Amino acid sequence: MSHPLYAEDPEPVEPVPAGLLCVPVRSGPAGCTARLFRTPLGGRTAVGFTSPQRLAAVLGGGQPWVRLSEAALRALAEPVGVTVLTVDPGFVPDVSRGHHLRAV
Repeated sequence: MSHPLYAEDPEPVEPVPAGLLCVPVRSGPAGCTARLFRTPLGGRTAVGFTSPQRLAAVLGGGQPWVRLSEAALRALAEPVGVTVLTVDPGFVPDVSRGHHLRAV
């Protein structure tokens, strides 16, 4: 039996879970809170990194973080209207240097 060849693979129906992520946090009145960022087009996004080294390379070694599953991070971000999750962004959220991700 021969299988048809396709020029490109179809998109998956559901995105593949990213697994456990290192999520940057900041101090808040009730403990720590996941930091949210802005995309180049101004949309809000939750951010997670696949390793502590990747997080430190982008945000610095002093950035506090917690380990969360993708589902847990999405559940934290959804009540405030954030539906986009960016994994391993490559830009530092420093507006003064003109980078593409900005802290909210």
